[in-house]
Amino acid sequence: MELRQLEHFVAVAEERHFTRAAERLAVSQSGLSASVRALEQELRTPLFSRTTRTVRLTEAGRALLVEAERTLAGARAARDAVDAVRGLLRGTLTVGVEQCVAGVSPARLLAAFHRDHPQMELRLRQEGTSSLLDGVAGGRLDLAFAATVGPAEWRGELVPLARERLVLLCAAGHPFAERTDVGWEELAGASFIDFHPDWGPRRAADQAFAAAGVRRTVGLEVNDVHSLLELVREGLGIAVVPHHFSRKPEAELLVTVELTGAVRPVYESVAVLPAARSAGPGARALMRLLREDPGAG
Repeated sequence: MELRQLEHFVAVAEERHFTRAAERLAVSQSGLSASVRALEQELRTPLFSRTTRTVRLTEAGRALLVEAERTLAGARAARDAVDAVRGLLRGTLTVGVEQCVAGVSPARLLAAFHRDHPQMELRLRQEGTSSLLDGVAGGRLDLAFAATVGPAEWRGELVPLARERLVLLCAAGHPFAERTDVGWEELAGASFIDFHPDWGPRRAADQAFAAAGVRRTVGLEVNDVHSLLELVREGLGIAVVPHHFSRKPEAELLVTVELTGAVRPVYESVAVLPAARSAGPGARALMRLLREDPGAG
């Protein structure tokens, strides 16, 4: 089994398409197919279920994917470590990030990193926090900027970035718009707009409602903050969000209402890294830049 074969296998698994995977790797489709077939023959089991339209992982393929990503990440880390000893920073740095995560500007940070290390290729993946944790754990991501992560669900390194309260956003015509604050129990039965359960703000809100003992129904789920604010502005529901969302231009016409009661929920953004000794040189250099130059983040 060769690293090249694992790279081919992972590309097909991620793209779910042999042609797209071949284009991504800049290899011929026939060569890619032959490489995957050779791997299947060596392992004596199909790794993909193929039809004319789809390519899906088999159970054996799903098991291999976890270990293949970890193996490739280890190989990259080994090469990076040798380059670091030689005073070079090369290879690829793959960063995961939640949308509108507080405490860091991924664009500014990556731009500053690129100026300092132009030989290192940068990749960015925007996903929800649960997916980001899986990505760092499996080696698909070198580090991630996520939200609402507790020590119990992450055994690696967590670096706090920002901490802020949750607030209620509603349209100007909503009954809550006349209030300066509202209790959690008053939110029972309201129509809510929120992110999918994987995203940090939704995780923080779900934890807060559970702690308050209030059941709620999220009728409209979105994947981006701009859609959420637009739906609230149109009066289709209310939203419990991190306070910095209320300062966005799209929220200018919305009303911010404080949440009161025994439950004082917070949204906390963090940098998620593997255990300190297993973080790659690129990830360590990025975090060093963030600590030493706050303006970069």
